[in-house]
Amino acid sequence: MLLEQFNEADRAEAIAVLRPCVDVTRWCEHLADHRPYRSIDELVDEAEAAESPFTAEEVAQALSHHPRIGERASGQSTEATLSRAEQAGLGQGDAELARAIAEGNAAYEARFGRVFLIRAAGRSAPEILDALTERLDNDEASEDVAVAQQLREIAVLRLKGLISR
Repeated sequence: MLLEQFNEADRAEAIAVLRPCVDVTRWCEHLADHRPYRSIDELVDEAEAAESPFTAEEVAQALSHHPRIGERASGQSTEATLSRAEQAGLGQGDAELARAIAEGNAAYEARFGRVFLIRAAGRSAPEILDALTERLDNDEASEDVAVAQQLREIAVLRLKGLISR
């Protein structure tokens, strides 16, 4: 969608465009309600700060749509398509690496009670495994901050892909 179309869309349509970026209603509404944007950069700046911090309930809602890292999202939704593209660098070529990520996912879920979230786009599987291993040492508060930051990074990356000049 072009920025001009996004600016001119009705509120419900604008929110629907934003929801695959991150399923946080306050964030989507904030960006829709602060239109028009003069540039993509202005929209991105607003997106990076909008409705911060996310509440625990908002994070849980947003995470409910994310597959485990290393697993392919199913379905034909915009969000599933974006997730598959973002995780393209996590090919199944290295069985040992895939097993280590799966074990890391299980350890993370046991420790924190949610899926491990990281902006996978632009990261290699070894980089993601290193981050997963490192974040297992976080306390709850530190990990909450890390997850919220990753949600924002993913949202902004998706926003840039969905809305263009």
